[in-house]
Amino acid sequence: MTAEQAPLGRVVRALADDPGIVGVLGRREAVVAVPEAARPLALATLAVESTRRPVVVAVPTPTEAERIRSDLALYLGDDAVALFPAWETLPFERISPNVETMGRRLEVLWRLRDPATSPQVVVASARALVQRLGPGASELEPIVVGVGDQIDIDEMARALVDAGYRREPQVEHRGNFAIRGSIVDVFPSTEDAPIRIDLWGDEVDRLTEFSVSDQRSTIARSEVAIHAAREVVASNEIAEHAAQLVATQPWGREQWERLSDGEFFDGMESWLPWLVETDDVLIDHLADDGLVVLVEPRRLRDRAGDIIAEEADLARTLARTWGAIGADDGDDDFPRLHLPFDRILTGTNAPVWTMT
Repeated sequence: MTAEQAPLGRVVRALADDPGIVGVLGRREAVVAVPEAARPLALATLAVESTRRPVVVAVPTPTEAERIRSDLALYLGDDAVALFPAWETLPFERISPNVETMGRRLEVLWRLRDPATSPQVVVASARALVQRLGPGASELEPIVVGVGDQIDIDEMARALVDAGYRREPQVEHRGNFAIRGSIVDVFPSTEDAPIRIDLWGDEVDRLTEFSVSDQRSTIARSEVAIHAAREVVASNEIAEHAAQLVATQPWGREQWERLSDGEFFDGMESWLPWLVETDDVLIDHLADDGLVVLVEPRRLRDRAGDIIAEEADLARTLARTWGAIGADDGDDDFPRLHLPFDRILTGTNAPVWTMT
């Protein structure tokens, strides 16, 4: 759906000459006062009238992020607005985030690499903004399959496994794939329905969505992009780093050995802070011609501070429980998943506005 087709697209065009919007366009810094109910419309108008792409809208909570994304889609169209979600799991919790959450994050990072595919607006909560990214997350390419493409079914199976997909007798959940003869079923991490790839020899003869309940094909597709099902995927970099941790951090030997062997297991993402040497966050991947809008900046900073404090408390407790530090040692060297709020604005030269 394009902005012209969006239910409220005409409303945005009607505000194109509003003095409040026109007066701040082109500025590197601006403070805009907008009532809460009018913020989606103001942000949509800004996204349309500004020459900067994309506009990253930062809000305090995940609930607010989802609500603003939905509201913006009414003005701009679904494809123009992307949500960059935060993990639902706590730091160091030995549970993997939702497959769809990881896939959506990777999809946004991939789209940001190319102005032709970049969303017009990216909405993110404070937690999503301050969370470090997985090793090479921004470089993970989706597996793109289109009708008429030539594919090797064994190579595709290996590629899916490397992307964190699990082979099953029958596809039922995101992150599953199955192979039956010349048919490959896969439930991409970012799709609402699984995809059936029918092959004629090595050629993709047909692509369709299908129902999980009765496994019957439904809607025909011309192409599908299969994004990874894990934000931490098997790579030489991770394997080498994990192998070093076996010697330097023996308390986590079991996990380091599994990671160095390229194994996928539930909760592997919780070890991300030990596996990355760079402090890479979402806004680091924003082009210089983009724009950051901080909605309620004081609440944003407070929420980010709460997240950092909560993680510090967990780190202090778990470091001793796991034997990562001694009772007399500090926990300053214990790796963290989240970065201070002030750090996230240092990775881009894009203008930063505030909306109150």
